[in-house]
Amino acid sequence: MTRSLQAVTYRRPSVLESSADGRRLGLETSRGATPGGAEDHPRFFSGFLTSPQAASAALLAVADVAAARYYQPQRPASLDPVVTGNGDRLRFESFSGCGGVYARLDVLAPGLDGGAVGHGTTNVDVNNPLREALSRLGSDDPLHLRVGPEELAVTTLGGPVVEKKVPLPDRWLRGFAEAQVVAAGFEQRAELPAAEAVRFLRSLPRTASSARGGASTTRWVVPMGRILRPTTRPVPGAVCLPGPERLVALQRVLRFATALRVYGPTGAAHAATATAWEVVLPGMRLTLTLSPDASRGFSGEGGVLEALATDEAVGDAELISVLLAWEPRVDVAELAADSGLPAERVRAALVRLGTSGRVGYDAAEAAYFHRELPYDAERVERHNPRLRSARSLLEAGAVAVDGVLATVTAEDGHVHRVREAAGVLSCSCLWWARYRGGRGPCKHALAVRMARRGGAGRTPGTGYDGGVR
Repeated sequence: MTRSLQAVTYRRPSVLESSADGRRLGLETSRGATPGGAEDHPRFFSGFLTSPQAASAALLAVADVAAARYYQPQRPASLDPVVTGNGDRLRFESFSGCGGVYARLDVLAPGLDGGAVGHGTTNVDVNNPLREALSRLGSDDPLHLRVGPEELAVTTLGGPVVEKKVPLPDRWLRGFAEAQVVAAGFEQRAELPAAEAVRFLRSLPRTASSARGGASTTRWVVPMGRILRPTTRPVPGAVCLPGPERLVALQRVLRFATALRVYGPTGAAHAATATAWEVVLPGMRLTLTLSPDASRGFSGEGGVLEALATDEAVGDAELISVLLAWEPRVDVAELAADSGLPAERVRAALVRLGTSGRVGYDAAEAAYFHRELPYDAERVERHNPRLRSARSLLEAGAVAVDGVLATVTAEDGHVHRVREAAGVLSCSCLWWARYRGGRGPCKHALAVRMARRGGAGRTPGTGYDGGVR
């Protein structure tokens, strides 16, 4: 697995302190993106949390996911959560070390009191002493939250500096992109009231039963009114629960839960799928999105390949990025009107922006949101082997397009047939036979799609004369 190290620097450690007017939680920020450009230690909020205990437990749950590996858990993980100020809310996000669980805490306007919310994205320090202090928070005394440095500290260059160097595996970077593509296809499948939500979540296992130590167990549940009935197979109407032990972080917030909402793809399911599990809290939402299989995480889903394969999406993404302004809800119709692009191209541009962490997707509001992460889209594209292989096939003149049928001659000389039906490409290769499109297009279908979008394919017996390079 390819890795790099990112240095995350904080002015001082985040702390929970007592004061004359209650508790004060100071979350320190690193270098981040703001409307004014990159900024050291941006300040996003200073005010009170309306539900201190619930907010503390939910923040710990996000930190739990950042420190966890649900697959091969013997290898420790550590990545500080990301915080985004969207003007009316704060979002805290993290990914598990194995890349199979995406956590997000949305602290909405009713959960904040007494301060304006800024705009921007950065990492936030959640260290072990702070975790211990938050876990001991017993009373519901007023809790003042500060996200960013104290006002006096902004002009103070001295004092202790905390620097962490955290590994950033490429699958984590791709995971942020794939998770928002997957979530964009979700609909709400069930909602449970507080008592039933607590009963259901407490009935789930806390550890994996796999001999390899991975979250390999897949369950299914069928929504029936205000309950979820377990089943052993994907019957009509069932919702997938892949690796139920990966929801263990939700245990921290159960006593504050007011509801549990479940999101997933609609239609008949014949195999494991990703799903999102949202605990509704006073003024907040805590969501865990699970990959279909923890052993591969989100990075292997292939949902971004179609968008990455188009030349027009590059220019479209540049245009759309200018129109983003850390909005909590990115409206596709408004972007289409402002940019002059069709809605389909706007969505493709948002997918491409997602590959560099510039947009996420909130299933609860069925809308994208703007954030900025320190990843570049070129790196994500560079580390998608199917995309590289598809481009190589085009450059080698291996694609022949003839109406709805195309042939692709692989590197080993094997000829694969790619057929289009209702806009969907199928292939005669082993990849398609195994996944049936469930993990995105194979390299042959992707090469054909790229050739058609390029406006030319070769006819049998001639060299390839067009397409995306």
